[in-house]
Order: sequence, then C-alpha cells, then structure tokens
Amino acid sequence: MLSNHRKPVQARSRKTYELLLSAAETLLEEVGVERISTNLIVQRANLTAPAFYRYFDDKYSVIEALAERLMQRQNTALTAWVARYRDKGYDVLVDRAEELVREMDTITRQQPGAIWIMRALRAVPRLAHVRLASHHFVTDLLTDVYATYLPGVARERIRRRTRLAVEIAYSVDEMLKEDRNDEAEVFEDLSYIFRSLYYHPDLAVPPPARDASAETIPALS
Repeated sequence: MLSNHRKPVQARSRKTYELLLSAAETLLEEVGVERISTNLIVQRANLTAPAFYRYFDDKYSVIEALAERLMQRQNTALTAWVARYRDKGYDVLVDRAEELVREMDTITRQQPGAIWIMRALRAVPRLAHVRLASHHFVTDLLTDVYATYLPGVARERIRRRTRLAVEIAYSVDEMLKEDRNDEAEVFEDLSYIFRSLYYHPDLAVPPPARDASAETIPALS
C-alpha cells in the first residue's frame, strides 16, 4: 500500500519535514488525535500550509510518518535482540522474550505522543497497514528463529503461535502507556503467557525447570 506522505530528498527539505513531524508529535502528546489539525501543526512548526502539503495530505499522513518511524525503531531493536539470542538455544529465546517487550516499552515511552499513534494504528483503517507490516515483520523473523529449534513442527503452527505472542506483546505495551500500575506483575504474567505458548505440548518441547532464585529482568530506563 502506498504511503500518504512524501519524503524529502534535499537537506533543506528534510529540515522542513522534520520540523513538521516534531510539531505533530508534540501536539499529539498535548491534544490527542481528534483535536490535532493541519493548522495546529503548521502553526507550531512556524511554517506555511503549502510547506505542509508538499509532504503530507492531511493529519493522518503525518501520523502515518510518525508511526512508520516508531515501528522501524522497534524493528531495529528486534533485529538486535535476535542477533543476541538466536544461537543461545530455544529456552533462552523464550526466557528472554520479556526483555524484548521491555525494550519495546522503552522505545514507545521515549516517543512523544506514542499512545495516540498506537491508538490511531488500530482505529483508523488507512493506517492499519503500518501496524500490520511491522507485526508481520516481527512474526516472520521470530518464526524463522524458533523454527530452527522445532524441526518436527509445521511452520504454520509456529507462525500462528508467534503471531499470537506478538499481538499480546503489543497490547501489553499499549496497556502500559495508559496504566503502569502493577507493572512488575504484568511482566510476570506476560512471561507466563509466553512460556505457555512456546512450551505447549503440541510443540513437543518440555519446559525447563525454573530456578526460583533466578533474578528477574530489570526494567529498562
């Protein structure tokens, strides 16, 4: 699906583009999706309407650009996580999944207006392709990694289980942006869910014995 925004090429154009994105993300943090408008973005960026429409069709195309940037940062973090653990064994991959979700949580907390971007990706049909493209990228990459340790299991089953895990992880990330009460317990429950998915009998992988004295994964700042 084609994007509804046009990325600049020249340095001067990139500066204008970045000013518009910066203004939009700040305004999202302040007023949310419904109240943000092209006029507010232009005023906050101290630019003109023609400058805005050179790159964007409307406010949703700005949110699309911000969402693509956010998803790319998350995908980069995933790729680095996979590089760290893909050769460490199946048990380590499952056990360190919580760490990956914490990294995603940190990335979205550092993005102004992230909760509004995440809501828009679910609520606005024309933006759904950004969320789905990222989720499929994450699912396919993780499926490739897990499949190497599950040679007797159909890839379709591994991918379906992984897609469920990905959707749950993103939902938890969104939930934590709205309410951080019981955060430690939420991550504890999430780890239990991941282990239930990836040590289910139909994957023929017995869960390892848990060391009750093992340290929990610290929250990332």
